Amino acid sequence: MQNPSLAKERSAAQRSTMLRGTAWLTLTNILSRLLGAIYIIPWFAWMGTNGNQANALFSMGYNIYALFLLISTAGLPVAIAREVAHYNALGQESLANRLVRQILVFMVGFGLVAAAVMYFFAPGLAALSGGGENLIPVMQSLALAVLIFPAMSIVRGYFQGLNDMRTVAISQLYEQIIRVIWMLVLTFMIMKIGFSGGRWETAVTQSTFAAFIGMIASCVVLVRFLIKEKLLRALLRASGKGKDGIRPGRLLLQTLYQAAPFVIIGSAIQIFKIIDQITFVNVMRWMTSYSKDDLQVLFAYFSANTDKLTMIMIGTAAAFGDVALPMITKHHTQGNQAQVGQLISYDLQLFAAFMVPAVLGMVVLAEPFYVLFYGTVNELQLMLFIWALFQSLLLGLYTTAAPILQALHYSRKALVYFAVGLVIKLVLQVPAIMLFQSYGPLIATTLAFLVFGWLTIRKIYRITRFKIRPLVRGLLGIGFMTVLMLVVVVLVDLVLGKILHGLDAGRVRAFIEILIAGGIGFGVYLVLSAKVGLLEKLLGARGTSLRRRLHI
Repeated sequence: MQNPSLAKERSAAQRSTMLRGTAWLTLTNILSRLLGAIYIIPWFAWMGTNGNQANALFSMGYNIYALFLLISTAGLPVAIAREVAHYNALGQESLANRLVRQILVFMVGFGLVAAAVMYFFAPGLAALSGGGENLIPVMQSLALAVLIFPAMSIVRGYFQGLNDMRTVAISQLYEQIIRVIWMLVLTFMIMKIGFSGGRWETAVTQSTFAAFIGMIASCVVLVRFLIKEKLLRALLRASGKGKDGIRPGRLLLQTLYQAAPFVIIGSAIQIFKIIDQITFVNVMRWMTSYSKDDLQVLFAYFSANTDKLTMIMIGTAAAFGDVALPMITKHHTQGNQAQVGQLISYDLQLFAAFMVPAVLGMVVLAEPFYVLFYGTVNELQLMLFIWALFQSLLLGLYTTAAPILQALHYSRKALVYFAVGLVIKLVLQVPAIMLFQSYGPLIATTLAFLVFGWLTIRKIYRITRFKIRPLVRGLLGIGFMTVLMLVVVVLVDLVLGKILHGLDAGRVRAFIEILIAGGIGFGVYLVLSAKVGLLEKLLGARGTSLRRRLHI
């Protein structure tokens, strides 16, 4: 019989490991997403009257690009993390290294093929998307990033499998910082100084080319850590047949087979966005008299503009699922179902503790948030933004829950659920656009992910039987604190409205509202979390330390 005190210590150690990984990836995701959103303020302003069109063109290129990234990696980063964790748990580190070595060689060639396909098929993809000729150079500039991303992502997966989230986080942060610097510098030079004729289309192309520049920086960071941790030599020497009699080539094929579901499931959000991109412009062109430019602006309203803000939260939610994956896989492999259930329940509470107050807080301050980033807001833009914020709860839950289901070796079931959601999206998409125009794609996606998420969570529960009562108590506590936070934010915002009545409703006023009302709201939520013990529950010793520093 297992020693209860030993089990408790092991559970605490697992939670500590998970929290360290969560802290690094969450912080990096937040900083990366913030950089990826904040850049839009000067970038959009420098585009002048073409801001919405430029953002739509940028988003259309990135939607196709993101799908190519997911396909070009074949889901292998997540699979590699799982396999490395699995073999390390069995004491077969050499086998894990040989597997990573084989897949790295394969992915270099795979990246070359994917980049070539994206480059040469760019004209057809641009026409299908409704972006016209301006979209072609945008897509072709992104092909260079597709070239190196597959191999780079495998190295990240390797570090993740070793539970070294710090290295993964730092590489992601450097990638984003260098990318944003390139974007802003080149855009300023083109739009404000007049380089390349001052054409906004050229500025968009340079902004997308920045993805390649950022990835070069990320690769430098990863190689540096491989050398520092003496892992590069182990990977380079990892070849041939091991003492265990298993050939890495065979493992490569097995891993690729297992990774296929990861490609599809990992691409779900992006596939839905591409469906929006292909159908919206074409259906609206057929049933309305809007011009191509008008339709691109409407696309920016419900997709490009909203994504810049909602993906901050969705990306952070994805970090929770990524961090839990290796440990859930490890304990599931070892048959420790009680530990698996605890990790899943804990992971879902982490998700809710961040997403619920973040989404609802942004809903309350939706107007100043939109004005801060895009200068002005009309009723259509505001309502689409609010819908997208609520929808991000479902998308964030999906990015947290789907990897868990796959870690439990139910990838086929995850594929079935994805197919159900995809069918709902495809069936509803065109009628929804015809009936609700710009709201149509959001409505179809929301209903599809609502079913998708419900099926996934239900299956996870049936597999693990994680305890519902502690989860519900945690969720109710988070909900109660969020309501109190929202009351405070609304009251503060009303007072600020009176004080700032004479100030123009521009970016300065919006920033003041967000800083003061949002800051006070965050402070209230933090204090309440400390008072009821949520900080200790979710952050362990760091939560206790934070509470003491705040004198709560």
